[in-house]
This record gives sequence, C-alpha cells and structure tokens, in this order.
Amino acid sequence: QVQLVESGGDLVQPGGSLRLSCAASGSIFSINVMGWYRQAPGKQRELVATISSGDYTNYADSVKGRFTISRDNAKNTVYLQMNSLKPEDTAVYYCHADITIVVLTARSRRNYWGQGTQVTVSS
Repeated sequence: QVQLVESGGDLVQPGGSLRLSCAASGSIFSINVMGWYRQAPGKQRELVATISSGDYTNYADSVKGRFTISRDNAKNTVYLQMNSLKPEDTAVYYCHADITIVVLTARSRRNYWGQGTQVTVSS
C-alpha cells in the first residue's frame, strides 16, 4: 500500500557532507510526521530528526547544528542534509513516516519504515 524508498547513503570522510532522501508512494491521503532514525552496530535505533506537517522540527542533541531535516510535500519526500560528519555518525539510517492512508472508503493512520541506507564516515 505504501512504500518508503531511501537514497543517498555513502562512504564519506570526516568533515564531509551527505544528503539523504526518502520518498513515500502509494495510497496516501496525507503525511503527518516524517523523520530519520539511525542504528549503529550493537546499538539501539535512535531518533535523529523529525519534521511535522507544519514544518516543526526536532533534533537529537548529537546532530543539532550539523544536520538539517526538510520536506517537500508535493513530492511526499523528506530530506536529511548532514554536514560536518563524524565517525560516530556511522550507522544505517532509516526513514519513518506517520501516514494517513485510504483503505476502500476509510482512512487509517499508520507508521511506515524505509529499508535503511548505510552511512559510513571514515578516512
């Protein structure tokens, strides 16, 4: 019904930049909160940043001032611009979206996750 497709992960040197994208497609009525989470090896998945439908943003303390989340509602896409990357930013980054879908004639609000994209920060 709904798919989230991420792109943009890569190997980058410390101090470098990357831009992640996540596009939602399917039987979408509206998209509420969108966000990015990450999971490093041996660690729990953690919140990186979220953005509401009204463009209210929230960031983890560890990325404030370095990462910027944004969204393009016309394209059902959320972005994460990551600057001044550090080795500790290495993780699989997952896109999340709180989406209201249409099922027959009814609306249903559900959570969706992308498949993940690898970000590696290393010299």
